[in-house]
Amino acid sequence: MLTETEENAVVAKTRELCTTILEQSGMGVIRRNIDAFMADEKSRSQYESLMAKGQALHEKQHKSLPLSGEEIGEFERQREAMLNNPVARGFLDAQEALHHLQESIQTQVSKTLELGRLPAAEDLESGSCGHGCGCHH
Repeated sequence: MLTETEENAVVAKTRELCTTILEQSGMGVIRRNIDAFMADEKSRSQYESLMAKGQALHEKQHKSLPLSGEEIGEFERQREAMLNNPVARGFLDAQEALHHLQESIQTQVSKTLELGRLPAAEDLESGSCGHGCGCHH
């Protein structure tokens, strides 16, 4: 259990990490892409429609119901239109960048807590099931 002083130190370092993240050059682009998307009602509507269509197809498939070629084709047309929309594409790219950053941070912290030390590069490799595994994913 951490003392209050230790907890305060962890919070301070976490805030320092957050400041470092915000100061990265790519974060400005990510923020601008998200803000542009949020301000563009057409792009948001296009995104929401595609997500709803994808969810409906997923639920139908999960219920073992057949998907028609027309349904799949319509989803693909909507998807292509969204990917060709620069505002929506910028948003998707920003989401992906943030996801990778969050995943990287979470992996580092989780491995540190799991190992009780800073993880080495080989500790972070996700290519196998663990020590002694011969599967070589």
